[in-house]
Amino acid sequence: MNKIVKDFSNLRLKQGEGAFCRLCQHSFILKLGATVIYVDPFLSVHPARLYSSPVSAEEITNADVVCGTHDHGDHIDRPVWPILAKASPRAKFVLPQAVLESSPPLNGASARRLVGLNAGQSVTIGEVKITAVPAAHELLDYDSKTSLYPYLGYIFEGNGLTVYHSGDCCRYEEQVIILSQWKLDLALLPINGRDAWRLTHDCIGCMTYQEAADLAGLLKPRLTVPAHYDMFANNQADPWLFTEYMHVKYPRLATQVAKPGEIYRM
Repeated sequence: MNKIVKDFSNLRLKQGEGAFCRLCQHSFILKLGATVIYVDPFLSVHPARLYSSPVSAEEITNADVVCGTHDHGDHIDRPVWPILAKASPRAKFVLPQAVLESSPPLNGASARRLVGLNAGQSVTIGEVKITAVPAAHELLDYDSKTSLYPYLGYIFEGNGLTVYHSGDCCRYEEQVIILSQWKLDLALLPINGRDAWRLTHDCIGCMTYQEAADLAGLLKPRLTVPAHYDMFANNQADPWLFTEYMHVKYPRLATQVAKPGEIYRM
């Protein structure tokens, strides 16, 4: 068994305790109580990857929930989801309803395990309540005919903790109002930013490290972890600039640059 998977499975958490591990890109494992969640697991071999995930799809045997924030290959990794479904037979798969309606990423045999959410909707799986919130990847896309958002973030509530995974997201109007409904213990935010060159090359952007820091400054999570900054050569950012900016501008707020494959408790 993969050491990370084994260690996560063996973690015994008291009320009010949780754990997380950044795998790569915006991929995280969360454990709240006894419930293990994989968010945006990007595990496929890709020629442009700068490093591999420390866990392979076949090794993930402990997932209770697999979440995909949006239908890009480094977030909903379509070739990997059927493998995850087989390796973790009890897992439910949460994804935007917009993606579920347009093109289910799992084969028909696993379709009953899919849970489609739209912004504002929730589902409880195991001990964890998952609520979808809008994400603006660069724009806050919204289909007025279906009322569906293709890009989401998720709020995870369980074991006395609340975690926000923003998905790929820029700042948008009402974002702070929406997120202020929760007192966050952990915020997982992208810092890779955006620019004209990337956009013209189909690399859709996210918050800059300054924007991510200012969002954290408004929401005041107990811990903020930067993400989405080191997978592709054309889409990088320096996480230490984020932490330095946080320490200067918001010195009372904790940050952590999470090393891939390392487990952190909260």
